Amino acid sequence: MEKAALEKRAKDWADADPDGATAQEVRALLARGDTTELEDRFGARLEFGTAGLRGVLGGGPNRMNRAVVRRTTAGLARYLKKMVPDVVQRGVVVGRDGRRMSPELASDAAAVLCAEGIPALYFPEVAPTPVIAFATLHLKAAAAAMVTASHNPPEYNGFKVYWGNGAQIIPPHDQGIAAAIDQVESAREVKLMPEAEARARGLWRNVPQAVERAYLDAIAKLRVHGKSEDLSIVYSAMHGVGGRFVDAALEEAGFKKVWAVSQQHQPDGAFPTVRFPNPEEKGAMDLATALAEKTGADLVLANDPDADRLAAMARDAKGALKMLTGNEVGVLLGAYLLENQKPQKPLVITTIVSSAQLKAIAQAHGARYEECLTGFKWIANKALELEPEGYRFVMGYEEALGYTVGTVARDKDGVGSALVVADLAAWCKSRGLTLFGYLEEVQRKHGLFLARQANFTFAGTSGAQTIKGIMAGFRQSPPSRIGELGVTKALDYQAGVGTLPRADVVAYELEGGSRVTLRPSGTEPKIKIYFELKEAVGPQEAIAAARERGEKRLLALEAACLELAWARGLPKGK
Repeated sequence: MEKAALEKRAKDWADADPDGATAQEVRALLARGDTTELEDRFGARLEFGTAGLRGVLGGGPNRMNRAVVRRTTAGLARYLKKMVPDVVQRGVVVGRDGRRMSPELASDAAAVLCAEGIPALYFPEVAPTPVIAFATLHLKAAAAAMVTASHNPPEYNGFKVYWGNGAQIIPPHDQGIAAAIDQVESAREVKLMPEAEARARGLWRNVPQAVERAYLDAIAKLRVHGKSEDLSIVYSAMHGVGGRFVDAALEEAGFKKVWAVSQQHQPDGAFPTVRFPNPEEKGAMDLATALAEKTGADLVLANDPDADRLAAMARDAKGALKMLTGNEVGVLLGAYLLENQKPQKPLVITTIVSSAQLKAIAQAHGARYEECLTGFKWIANKALELEPEGYRFVMGYEEALGYTVGTVARDKDGVGSALVVADLAAWCKSRGLTLFGYLEEVQRKHGLFLARQANFTFAGTSGAQTIKGIMAGFRQSPPSRIGELGVTKALDYQAGVGTLPRADVVAYELEGGSRVTLRPSGTEPKIKIYFELKEAVGPQEAIAAARERGEKRLLALEAACLELAWARGLPKGK
């Protein structure tokens, strides 16, 4: 964009910004002539999609701020009034996590809804994302808005939208809301109703405490084994909002040996003990691991800041603590629930980048298995689509530490899953096993699948172009083999695969049941490459020996794929 046009766009934004802090931030950039930063903030804008909005906090349309949230909420409200005739009776749930600016953004959202004549069913305290999803159904609300950036770094925040079915929005609602936002007046002109006035009119209503109680009662019924077996647990809330909910759930379930990581137990949007509050990131679990070693705990559980994800560590055969991958936890939950519940017409669902091992388990138990695009919104909506046919949704998961059991929350639920994983670990302990011992049982019975992924970050508008170039390179020049394995099928989800919605994903099915999948992240400036290798296990062979052999082959598969990626635009050294 030409400098004059860029500066005019920034000045106009600052003049229309209702938040003096971000308006001044933009004026400071103009004053020092920081064209690079202005281009990044004003050369693009945060696009509203199926994940809602997520971005770095700051001034400008390509940042998360009060102006963006006010216009977004106004567009959402007007779309709801068009599509949901009784929205003014049902209202919209508004929740928030403990991040910077979450109180201000949630309050603005509620004030805009009330000004539009829609009741704001407001969580007065911070709450986990799955509780907001649960409340949407429990209160029969028309929709919900959750202010959160999940596991992103502290400079981020976001705005997630749920439909009245309790699941995140999918097409056509995402496009409909985005189109409505485009028609909204400038942020300064968007009307807000002051909280006192809105409460006096009965429009701004606190969500009753009874909703949290109903949620805890509902997840308590998800347990299968129902005994604690003297299991010892360390738990980290990762400076998020899951602490008091997980505390209550485990205590009420009878787990008496639970130690919380005190430094991370209370909500703190600065995330002082971790740079990246994602349990998958290096160093994030160090405090929990240290406490588990000190206490001799059997199990370590950790949520991300909005408590929709769950990480788990357990003891291996030698007593050492090891992290379970998202695929391993998902596979364990699927096997445990299908083996012990045996419902009629069971249904399990995962994503195209998660382990295909769940498919083998489902087939062995006569369960229906479905794969969806990445994102729990697809899992939840697929389950809702199949329930009228009599299918009972048992569980769903995605490899990025997201799981849900049953239908309590129509989204990934790090609190409910924590309780079920603890229940599973107690069941294992009653059989003289750890989670890793049970995993070996499952793998010997249903096959050994090994997975890993490579992530490459490219920030800013130029980074987005780099990611597009890499994806285009694979589409224009698809490989016939990757390392030692021939490609048996190339899948371009952008061109259409089966009945799935089109998406910017390319996958290669390989000889022997292995696969490689590439996709840009929907919430971060990353391109992700997923590798899964199916390794044969001999009848008398130790699983550990087969795993060691498979891991070497998996690393070779990754190295071969990266060679192909470098030839197709991935910068070397990344």
